[in-house]
Amino acid sequence: VRRENRGPQIFLSRAHPEFMKKLFTQEVPEIYDGIIEIKAAARDPGSRAKIGVISHDGSIDPVGACVGMKGSRVQAVVQEMQGEKIDIIPWSPDTATFVVNALQPANVSRVVIDEEEDRIEVVVPDDQLSLAIGRRGQNVRLASQLTAKAIDILTETDASEKRQAEFVQNSEMFQNELDVDETQRREATAREERRALGVEDALAEMPHLSEAMLVTLGKAGIRTLDDLADLATDELIAKKRQSDRRRGRSEQAEDKGGILAEYGLNDEQGNEIIMAARAHWFEDEEG
Repeated sequence: VRRENRGPQIFLSRAHPEFMKKLFTQEVPEIYDGIIEIKAAARDPGSRAKIGVISHDGSIDPVGACVGMKGSRVQAVVQEMQGEKIDIIPWSPDTATFVVNALQPANVSRVVIDEEEDRIEVVVPDDQLSLAIGRRGQNVRLASQLTAKAIDILTETDASEKRQAEFVQNSEMFQNELDVDETQRREATAREERRALGVEDALAEMPHLSEAMLVTLGKAGIRTLDDLADLATDELIAKKRQSDRRRGRSEQAEDKGGILAEYGLNDEQGNEIIMAARAHWFEDEEG
């Protein structure tokens, strides 16, 4: 209704879904009497439409009543709508069932509802994909409008590949979580052992040193900042050397390398550790 100077003007639309619903109300007495109800309607005007119907009388088939004897009732509506094809769908309060019905004439293998995303994934046989989607996506678009749900169509092959990819991804995530838990457990165990050895917490603040390294230092008698600061870089990180049978006992003892040789720290990291441990010396001198 548009209000103009000459009075209210009424404009009617033949393309609106309500127009089709009123035509069915006129042609189907059961709809007019309230025995059958049109719960939803969707249209691609001039081409195709879908309506969802339900019967409030268990003895009356809502689809059959709307079609009429030899299709007489639905054909009357089709003629009024200039040949627009109409799919009459049984409405269901169950979302999955209604979606399956709405995608007729395609066959559906299964439906997966994503409540969080408010989307529905529909899996169809590979040879039913084009039928489910329809020409230029018409069938799935009308089904989506009819059910008021976003619908994604997948073939059984695509769905299988997707599930496999999700399984691999979830397995990797689960394994990563296990690895993190195991790493945290080892760190906690090493921390307890380090404290039992009497290694100061101040050493845990030194760069590049893990709890496992601090345990190794503690076992070597390095338990305070001063103990660590007294070390030369080589004493801390020097790599192990191959033993030489011609060397004496004192020379063979040097082959063990630095205290933390097994952890693969480089010279730069070793220097940073030693300098950080000695930092408090310079602070004391300045004080």
